[in-house]
Amino acid sequence: MTANQYVPRGWASLEALRAEAHQELDTVIHERLLAGEDPWAFMEELPTVDELVVYLLRADAINTDDGRHPSPTREFRVLRQIALEHPALTGTVWRMLGQHGARAPKRQGA
Repeated sequence: MTANQYVPRGWASLEALRAEAHQELDTVIHERLLAGEDPWAFMEELPTVDELVVYLLRADAINTDDGRHPSPTREFRVLRQIALEHPALTGTVWRMLGQHGARAPKRQGA
């Protein structure tokens, strides 16, 4: 596999996605500790495992759209689709939508 190819995670179970995210967070924590950072200073700024899973799935959606970053409306739809495909992530998705300001598409006639 070349550097430009990637395998989308949509086929993976939520447990596998969470394991991948947990491993990624462990790596980030390890690297920051090796760099001499104080864990009390950076641990709260790291995403949760479920937030990282959502970010990974969102990145896959961006990659399948030729790397174009989504508009706020498309961002809402992508995150909503993640919640629909992985119901256990619904609370995380809606919290992230509220924090990052992605907005729902405007309804016709509203």
